[in-house]
Amino acid sequence: MTQSIKLLSLTLLVFFLVLGNGFSQNNRETEYNSIGWYAFFGNYKIDDKWSLHGEFQWRRVDWITNPQQNLYRVGVNYKIHPQVTFRVGYAFIDTFNYGDQPLAGNGIRFPEHRLYQMALINNPIGKVLLSHRFMLEQRWVGRSLDPNATKADESVFLNRIRYMFRADLPLKGPTLEDKEPYLAVYDEVFIGFGKNVNQNIFDQNRLGILAGYRFSGSVRIEGGYFNQILQFGRLVNGKNYFQNNQGLIINSFFNF
Repeated sequence: MTQSIKLLSLTLLVFFLVLGNGFSQNNRETEYNSIGWYAFFGNYKIDDKWSLHGEFQWRRVDWITNPQQNLYRVGVNYKIHPQVTFRVGYAFIDTFNYGDQPLAGNGIRFPEHRLYQMALINNPIGKVLLSHRFMLEQRWVGRSLDPNATKADESVFLNRIRYMFRADLPLKGPTLEDKEPYLAVYDEVFIGFGKNVNQNIFDQNRLGILAGYRFSGSVRIEGGYFNQILQFGRLVNGKNYFQNNQGLIINSFFNF
């Protein structure tokens, strides 16, 4: 666990240095959107070590009215320790034209194919379950340099690292059991790196404040406030451009 603490400290240091550099500039502009993210996560246990993961995230703008993204992700889990799980997998993301300024300069809807590697470390301290999620992503993001294009005709390769810290607090007893509520808070930072990263070395940050209910060991649902700060990879009118997206998030978890 000492090694994980050192890695956590290094990640947070990089985050605050990059974030401070990005937000200290006056040459920036921000738009605001109301969003709703609705996610379904499933895990199928093969044995004590191996399991399969699948998820679908339905991301909307104006709470639910208009599309923002659809995300599909699959993976294979391997538990090397009761508190440490590794996952490798693939994701497909479909991003729509939304907001005052589209993510793509020519306003096209674009796909993304992604490979990822993940480590999840659980660290209970008293009643609170702390978790650390480290994720490395290799991304092929669709684009078109034609200003009149209606769809992507090429892809650009990008690297990104993510770190999420989460704390869960059961509201009955010392541990979370069936038919019990809980509270949770998490924050996740995304850092882009590599030769194709442009303006958004700080890619985004996500904050969630949630209330949840565990129906059984197989079903758990949570929801609450969600905030996403996202920086564009391009300048808009010569300025660094950010989205501040706030709204509702609902997650449902199913274990088989």
